[in-house]
Amino acid sequence: MEKQDIKSANLMSLNSIRQDEQTGCGIASVANTLGLSYQEVKAQANQLGIFADDTKLFSDTGYVRTLLAQYKIKTHTKELPFTSWEALPDLALLAIKYYEEAGKGFWHWVVFKRLNGQDYVLDSSQSLTSHLRQDLENMQPKWFIPMSPEPQTP
Repeated sequence: MEKQDIKSANLMSLNSIRQDEQTGCGIASVANTLGLSYQEVKAQANQLGIFADDTKLFSDTGYVRTLLAQYKIKTHTKELPFTSWEALPDLALLAIKYYEEAGKGFWHWVVFKRLNGQDYVLDSSQSLTSHLRQDLENMQPKWFIPMSPEPQTP
C-alpha cells in the first residue's frame, strides 16, 4: 500500500473531529493529527486490517503507529512517561483515562498540539461537546508518543 503525502500545515490544524464509533479514538486521533475526516482515515485503516472494534486499537500502540506511517508520520519508538505539559514536544499522541483490566493496559487516545506557545488537546470523545480542549488540569496522561512528519524526498 502506497504511503500518502500530508502537508505539514495539516499537522498543525486545530480542526478537531468526533469519533464515529465508541471505540474509534485511535482512528480519530490519527484523523486529528492529520487534519482529515474520520471516515477517510477509517477507510485507510480498514484497508490495513485495522477496525475500531478491535481492542488492540486502544490497548496496543502498533495499529496507530502503522496507520500514522501510512501518512508518512514518524513516531518515537517508545512510549515516554508523562511528566508535565511543558515537557511535551509540539506534536504528540497522549494516553489518557488509563486503566488496567486483567493486567492489560487500556486508554483513550488524544492528540497534543502546541501552536504559537499555546497548548491544545484534540479529544474525539463522543461525550464531549467541544473536541478542542485547553482544560489540561482535567487530564492525567499516563504517557506520550512524539510525532513528526517524515522528511520529504525530492
